[in-house]
Order: sequence, then structure tokens, then C-alpha cells
Amino acid sequence: MNVAVQPTADPSVARRNAWILTIAQAFGGANAPIVISLGGLVGQHLSPDPDLITLPVSLLNLGLALGTLPAAYIMRRFGRRSGYLFGATIGMISGLIAASGILLSSFIVFCLGTCMAGFYSSYVQSYRFAAADNASGAQGQKAIARVMVGGLVAAIIGPQLVIWTRDAVPGTAFAGSFISQAMLAALAFPVLWFLRPPSTRKSNGGVDTGERPLIEILTSARYLLAIATGVVSYGLMTFVMTASPVAMVGHGHSIDQAALGIQWHILAMYGPSFVTGRLMIRFGKERVAATGLLLIGCSAAVALSGVDLKHFWISLILLGVGWNFGFIGATAMVGDCHTPAERSKVQGANDFLVFGTVACASFFSGSLLHSSGWETINWIVLPAVALVLVPLVWRAARPLPAA
Repeated sequence: MNVAVQPTADPSVARRNAWILTIAQAFGGANAPIVISLGGLVGQHLSPDPDLITLPVSLLNLGLALGTLPAAYIMRRFGRRSGYLFGATIGMISGLIAASGILLSSFIVFCLGTCMAGFYSSYVQSYRFAAADNASGAQGQKAIARVMVGGLVAAIIGPQLVIWTRDAVPGTAFAGSFISQAMLAALAFPVLWFLRPPSTRKSNGGVDTGERPLIEILTSARYLLAIATGVVSYGLMTFVMTASPVAMVGHGHSIDQAALGIQWHILAMYGPSFVTGRLMIRFGKERVAATGLLLIGCSAAVALSGVDLKHFWISLILLGVGWNFGFIGATAMVGDCHTPAERSKVQGANDFLVFGTVACASFFSGSLLHSSGWETINWIVLPAVALVLVPLVWRAARPLPAA
């Protein structure tokens, strides 16, 4: 096929937009940690059925998966900035609805709020793509990693807000935390207002080929491998992380030790973002993604070697670093699979498949841990990693034809 026209972004606009999206990620990325931290606790008080206490967290993941395709359509139709402002508005409303559910002692209203928070997260998750759209070549890979640094700030902001504001509304625990969730979305709104489309020029030698049908893109080897890398990286991370606190307590470790292990895991997820972009430029995005999958496999091997506290913590740290390399590498790989005209639907389809898998992993992990145990969780990781690692290594050694 003919080579598609690729825009070359104005570097100053691309850098400015990357910083705007990084700040917005710090505010918006705290949305999910707040719901994950409190959803089960609030569910314990409001749920009419003990089996439903984790439903608010599961609905966050479901809302994220279901929101990806509508978010992609809105951004394609109205532009990135308008879409992100609309997403921030959903974020404000979701926090207020969740707080209202607590104040009204309504489990249904609270679940509606956490599901809407998932829709907001579907916009936040695409900030990484927007940063790559606004930069070219190696700068695009750096921009993706830079935006993910905002996730590190969000991982700190979210839990701290829970601590500071959980008793802000007298007599109603945690309502203040969800009001603060709405306030963070409100803070993201003026930041996103300054987002601008980059000034671009067509690179020489290209022929504009228009837009391919999504099914044609979905069946290309390059895109399938990028999706598979993202699905396995994020899906396995969620699958293991969801089960690990329960497994730690079940093997005799304290709740505080389990919480500290998760905290180290989250830091390991986002901390490497300071260098991931440079590693992709030096070694290639496929090699970095393959290293991430290998680390996820190593985390399972450590978990299978024992159930002492050190085994859990080392496993969770390796899992976090592996997710960072695998997911950021997969994001950069998706950027190779589309023309500018195709990017919204290609990115939306990618996120729908990735976060649909995350939602399934969240639902499935707890029941499998209960029925089959911690070892089974980790044995499942190894073949899943191998299934994608082998073609990914082959891809790094023998590049596929252009998509």
C-alpha cells in the first residue's frame, strides 16, 4: 500500500501539550485510586448483599472499558480538547453522585457514581495517546513516558486525599473523599483548556491514502501484536494485583503489610516512567515491551517460590516495573499502526480491548483465588506471558512490513 502522510508537529506546541497532559494526568489519574481505595469499604456499609461489596470497584473497571469507544468517537468528532473537557465534566459529576450515594445511604446511587468515574477514566487513559499524537519519532515515545509520570503523582495524591478528607463531612465517613475526587476533576478542567492542536506540515514523499476500514487494521500483524502486548501487560497486572492483598492476609501477613506492598507496587508501576522513554529510543519499543513481559513472568516465578513477606513484596515490585515497560511499550507500538485520520478509532479499539480485559480480570481474580488459591493465579501468568513474548521477540529481531 502507499505510504500514508504523517504530520510533523511543531516541537514547541508538542512539548507544551505534553506538559499540560502530564498535569492533567496527575489530577485525573487520582480518580481510580480513590475509588479502588474506598469502593469496598463503602460497599461494606451500603451493600444489601455481602457478595456485592466489591461491585463499586468492578463497575469502575467496567465503566472504563465501556467508555473507551464513545470517548474515541467524541474526540474524533469534536477534537481532543473538547473531548477531554467533557470527560472532566463527567469526572466532576461522578464524584458528586458517589458522595450523594453515601449521604443518602444508597448503594445504587453510589455504584452509579463509581461507574461514571470509570467513564471519566476512559478519557484520562487516552492522554498518553494524545501526547504521542502531538510529537514525532523519538519525541513521541518520550512524551508517552512523561505523561505516565503524572500517574506517579496521581498515585500519591489519591490515597492522601482519602486520608485528609474522609471525615470532612461530619457524621458521614468518606463522603468528603468523593467530593475531593470531583474537585480534582474540576482542577483538571482549566488545565485542559490550554491544550492546543499542534501546527503540522506534511512530510515529503508521502501519499495520502485516506482511511482504512477498522477490520483491515485489526487484522494486521503489527496492530494485533501491539494489542496483545497491552492486553497481557495490563490484564495480568490487574489479575495479580487484585488478588495479592487478600493472599497476603490469607498467608498470615497483616493488613498494614499488605497495604505497604501495594504502595510499593504502585510506585514501581509509575516510577520507571522517568527513563522508559529514553530506553525505548535507545533499544526500541518492542525490546522494552518484551523486557516488561519478562519481568511480569519473573514476578510470578518469585511468587511461586514462597509465601514469605519478601516473596510478595519482590513479586509486586517486579510486576509494577513489568507493567510500566510492557504497557508504555505497547502504547508506542500502537502509534505505528495508524495514519492521523485513523488514530481515534484505532486507539479507541485498542483501549476497549485492553480495559475490557482489565474489567474481566478484576471480576475473575477474586473468585479464582477463593476457589483455586494463590499458586494458581501465578501459574496462569506464565503461559500468558510466553504466548505474547515469543512473537514480540521475533518482531524485535525481524521487523514486520509497515501497517
